[in-house]
Amino acid sequence: MSATPLPGIGVKYDLTTREHEHMSVIAHRDGTRTVNLYRSDDPDACARSLHLTVAESAALIDALMPAHHSPNLLHTTDLGLVAERIELAATSHWNGRLLGETRMRTDTGASIVAVLRRAEAIPSPAPDFRLAGGDTLIVIGTREGIEAAAQILGRE
Repeated sequence: MSATPLPGIGVKYDLTTREHEHMSVIAHRDGTRTVNLYRSDDPDACARSLHLTVAESAALIDALMPAHHSPNLLHTTDLGLVAERIELAATSHWNGRLLGETRMRTDTGASIVAVLRRAEAIPSPAPDFRLAGGDTLIVIGTREGIEAAAQILGRE
């Protein structure tokens, strides 16, 4: 599976099944999802597209992964919070700068709770953590806070 950031939209995940069927899921910033199934004779032509609400997406996740439920699992959407991955582009203004310089929590209310860099996860990065292009930031906050964080991090 591959992931492609779609600025201002969300993230597109592409998957080819073992039967060589191509599909994609677009995770929109508003929490909805679009599932696209492509024609086998023309992998660039979409045969079917389904737009799912947040509730429908959650129901589909329950159907695909029923074992994911745990009493210790925080269902952020039930609390009005969202967790999202935001990739920092190599051309970002923040590439090479300190996390604290973003003023993320102060200006958006959203928190960067982890950074994924190459094959490493850095939990709870401190304000003196130096960001790098290609980092994937795990951000938690309200939908509005996440959108504001994506705008700040997308600055070039």
